[in-house]
Amino acid sequence: MRPPTIRDVADRAGVSKSLVSLVLRGSDQVRAEKREAVLRAVRELGYRPNAAARSLSEQRTLSDSRPGPGGGTPMVGVLLHDLRNPWYVDLLDGLNSLLHASGLHMLLADARLHRRVGQDPAGPFLDLGADGLVVVGTLPDPAALETFAARMPVVVAAAREPVPAGVDLVANDDERGARLVTEHLVGLGHRRIAHLTGYGAVADLRRRGFEATMRAAGPDHVALVEAGDMTEEGGYRATVRLLARADRPTAVFAVNDMTAVGALSAAEELGLRVPRDLSVVGYDNTGISRLRHVWLTTVDGAGHEVGRRAARCLLDRLERPGGAGRLHLAPPVLEVRGTTARPPAVTV
Repeated sequence: MRPPTIRDVADRAGVSKSLVSLVLRGSDQVRAEKREAVLRAVRELGYRPNAAARSLSEQRTLSDSRPGPGGGTPMVGVLLHDLRNPWYVDLLDGLNSLLHASGLHMLLADARLHRRVGQDPAGPFLDLGADGLVVVGTLPDPAALETFAARMPVVVAAAREPVPAGVDLVANDDERGARLVTEHLVGLGHRRIAHLTGYGAVADLRRRGFEATMRAAGPDHVALVEAGDMTEEGGYRATVRLLARADRPTAVFAVNDMTAVGALSAAEELGLRVPRDLSVVGYDNTGISRLRHVWLTTVDGAGHEVGRRAARCLLDRLERPGGAGRLHLAPPVLEVRGTTARPPAVTV
């Protein structure tokens, strides 16, 4: 479905295109009833002025060998669920490397910030006439994807919530990654293993992989689950609660690296040495996990590969619009470092 044009607004309001332009520029040379008719038509049609086209008309230079839909620089909007998530760095690097090689520029927006100020998170991309949109992470209102997908090609990366038809979804195989972690800890001899959970479909898949692997390990293995919020502080608090138990776990599998860092802080504060007294595993293989004084065992969620695959899906959509959406899962890899070892009772 093509987006509404200024001609559509003029026809709906029963006025000329030039009068619509005057209203949109805020001119005071338009009678009140005509202004209201135009604004009502704009609302009903969902019309958004093309900022790129406006820039051209104002003699602003946009140079590129491959024109975009508004006649200017070809651009892909990237809407991040939360700019603070360190795992997104590798994903964005993979995404941008392929987009740039294909002559497309990447424009970032933080959905979290837009929510706080009450703005439409994808509005700027629609205004600028973006060629396509990559949504990284989970939007608070998944139904909004349908609106975006009706206007441009959309790919969702690093999320597992349901998406509209025609939207590709690219993610890490989180359930398999959780199985790799749990099998590693069971193989070391741990019998009481705790999982610090998070929220959303990705966290649910990681919990599912953990619980299924613990069940398969046999009745002498105990799976503990402690709720968290996927932050360092949440990981710290959840681990303090776990370690206060008389039957405390000998290993902790955190839903992400930030939560795992909180678990490491809690263990140190309570006088436990990692990994001698407690093994800790994260997920995402962020830069934090690779710091020498952290050296965290974690799962490489293939962020760079997820980004490249998301870019490839979007480029395919731009070349061949339409068709059913597809799910692409990148394989995870366990990175064993310095925070896991055999439990104290098994140490020789």
